[in-house]
Amino acid sequence: MEEGRLRVERHDAVALIVFEDPERRNAMTEAMGRALASVLVQLGSDDGVRAVVLTGAGSAFSAGGDLAMIEAKARAGRTTPGEPTRSAHRSFMRGFYELFLSVRDLPQPSLAAIQGPAIGAGLAVALACDLRIAARDARLGLNFTRLGIHPGMGSSWTLPRLVGPAHAADLLLTGRLVDGDEAARIGLVNRAVPSDQVLSETLAAAAAIAACAPFAVRGTKRALARSLAASFDEQLDFEAEQQALCYESEDLGEGLAATRERRPPHFTGR
Repeated sequence: MEEGRLRVERHDAVALIVFEDPERRNAMTEAMGRALASVLVQLGSDDGVRAVVLTGAGSAFSAGGDLAMIEAKARAGRTTPGEPTRSAHRSFMRGFYELFLSVRDLPQPSLAAIQGPAIGAGLAVALACDLRIAARDARLGLNFTRLGIHPGMGSSWTLPRLVGPAHAADLLLTGRLVDGDEAARIGLVNRAVPSDQVLSETLAAAAAIAACAPFAVRGTKRALARSLAASFDEQLDFEAEQQALCYESEDLGEGLAATRERRPPHFTGR
């Protein structure tokens, strides 16, 4: 199999990206990150795509980072500790994170369909998505400290914002795994469903997003992202600006007409 191979499918206005390395349980390799970043750039510029779903081939969403890469860097770190090796490792890891976390830069909402284990860097990629649906019997965890390494891939930033500081401390400090039901209870995923329904439920959620007005949806995604650092007044200003722009759109007219006529709207993104 080609290193870093992905499969991309279109389901009407929804794009499905499949990590396709089941033999290695979809390990997060540098090659896979480069392939993902390239695909996301293409999808992000496609106005026909209104939502993007990520999932894994085989039994796992992703069992974590590339252990061979980690082992090689650990050998180099022990052999020549300090600078310049440390600087090279910092630079590499920062770039490695950005490949996978480019999912955060998508203008369209992203969803993770977690049908099996999502561990370490694999879960961190799912946390970078806007929504997550997991199998009830999935195993999810950030096991970095159990490997002897600091959490990475933005997990120490995303996790507290999703589950709160207490649950984040529990999961990050112990590295313990949770099933889909517990993940849903603490807010790690949006909901847990039977394993054979994960992809269909996630595609249905993506289709529901895709049925909404694209301009309004993209603005809402930006609003949610900026709200973490914005003041209340700053957020009001952003909302007022976005609504003013929507007043100029054909989609708002269509939405109002559909409401009056009691029919589903047909949004064009204009």
